Amino acid sequence: MNVFSPPCAWPPRATVLAMRVWIDLTNSPHVLVMAPVIRCLREDGHSVDVTARDFAQTLDLLERFSIPHTAIGRHRGERLTAKAEGLLERSLALVRWARASHRAASHRFDLALGHGSNDISVAARMLGIPSATMFDYEFAAVQHHINCRLAKIVVVPDAIPPERLDRYGARGKVRTYAGLKEEYYMSAFEPTTDVLVELSLDQQRPIAVVRTPPQVSLYHRFQNDLFPAVLDRVRLAASEHGLQPVLLPRTTEQREQLKRVSEFIVPERAIDAQSLIYHADVVISAGGTMNREAVALGTPVFTTFEGRLGALDEQLIKERRLRRLESPDDLGEVLAHKRERSSSAARMRRDPRLMMNLLLAAAES
Repeated sequence: MNVFSPPCAWPPRATVLAMRVWIDLTNSPHVLVMAPVIRCLREDGHSVDVTARDFAQTLDLLERFSIPHTAIGRHRGERLTAKAEGLLERSLALVRWARASHRAASHRFDLALGHGSNDISVAARMLGIPSATMFDYEFAAVQHHINCRLAKIVVVPDAIPPERLDRYGARGKVRTYAGLKEEYYMSAFEPTTDVLVELSLDQQRPIAVVRTPPQVSLYHRFQNDLFPAVLDRVRLAASEHGLQPVLLPRTTEQREQLKRVSEFIVPERAIDAQSLIYHADVVISAGGTMNREAVALGTPVFTTFEGRLGALDEQLIKERRLRRLESPDDLGEVLAHKRERSSSAARMRRDPRLMMNLLLAAAES
């Protein structure tokens, strides 16, 4: 199912003045978050232009969701100096693109939006365009010192205490939303079995979805020592219990390494990960977005994240909706058996227009 194709599930608000909005996407989860925002903006009569960085599955997802976009720049690597060079180079490239777009449209952008995109925050400030940023992990310090100081509005879940963001320059800028961002962007999502057919998965055998660590992220620079042990346990369960492990790598290098293990199923391109998560018996992820998608869809999920836990994950662990994996032994028998899905479990579906309106406040402040 194309999760971008359904129209916004809530009616449009009355639009006082149509705006020209610029959205920049630098990582694959950002496509998912912004897809319903883009749809709602356009349904309200706003014009939306999208730029994107060639990293992970960002461009693949944009193609899959049929979102027109301009690809600009690529990830420069995990070293701090490389990231700094990449920020400068891509921000200047965005400035050049925006100026050309201004001339072609005879109208400047009224607003710039990003989900943790430093590049658009810098470019928008250079161009004098008001911007808003959003994120749901508060300890990515380098990123937030840039975004929170340059943006006019900072949108975060209400689980994050606003005072944690004061040191980044966000005081007075914070706007909060209830729940998980995944409950907003998956509001119109309904799972299908197409991805199971695509990956030749047997619904009668257990399925595990495993997401690799974000080794290129500044807040997770160290090697995740737990993850190799988890992969060994997953591989063993595949051999002994018929587990079907679907590995979702973040980079080409990770994909090439994982493909060498015959027991692993490694998709070659972007897939309907949300439907896969829904049908899975367990999700094991070192990141954040996929963990919370599993929480939102009611699938058991373990986090192998070894960095400092953010307020949102702390809350989910306290509520026992997310489990922190300390040892492969914690997986117990979960890798060997199908789980029973409760037909009465209700999903929380939240209005993506609320998210959109929080971001639009940057044009009004």
